[in-house]
Amino acid sequence: MLFLCLTGALLNIAINKLFTAGGIWILPLYLDTILTITATLLGGFFWGILTGALTNIIGHTINFWGWEGYLFTLCSIATALITWVFIRQFPQEIKITNDDKPQIVKTHNSQMFFRIINRIIVLILLSFTLCLAMSLLGGLISALIQIFGSSPADELHLSALLGSTMFPKMNVILMEILSRIPINIIDRLISVFAGYGIAIGVSAISSRLWKK
Repeated sequence: MLFLCLTGALLNIAINKLFTAGGIWILPLYLDTILTITATLLGGFFWGILTGALTNIIGHTINFWGWEGYLFTLCSIATALITWVFIRQFPQEIKITNDDKPQIVKTHNSQMFFRIINRIIVLILLSFTLCLAMSLLGGLISALIQIFGSSPADELHLSALLGSTMFPKMNVILMEILSRIPINIIDRLISVFAGYGIAIGVSAISSRLWKK
């Protein structure tokens, strides 16, 4: 599991760099928590936190612009915590278990349909919960960095440009929070569904290997 966390952290960094340093500005997304969600679904709270923490620590160390940048590790920790809470609240809908397949085989088609719908609804709810939480927490951290420290403008991603365009005269804290919501809506929907899909794939592969 430790290897999976380290691999997940490196993949988080690679995906994030693809959309920030790679010049893909059509979708100005972060996408740095996909594998954090995967690790939480597969291993639980601790491994999710470890993956998220490693993502921020390694990623920011590589692209270091100030010690305050490590504060964004709190966003990854919050992602793992919220995902873990949803696993506890909706264990049948989103928890990845090896005994899931036999239950699906025995389930009637109509029940299977509603099961899929319920799963999609819960994943969407998780996405929007993460959107609000990350916009609030990330916005607060970014605003505090601007108020009490100094950080390069490009490190604030396109949310800074969006905020200055949409909310030019608004309080910096509210501007940073609100400007992140449009980006995070898409970002978290992709991250949650991609993270869940990867978790299913990893679980299926590991179960086959154990059988062999």
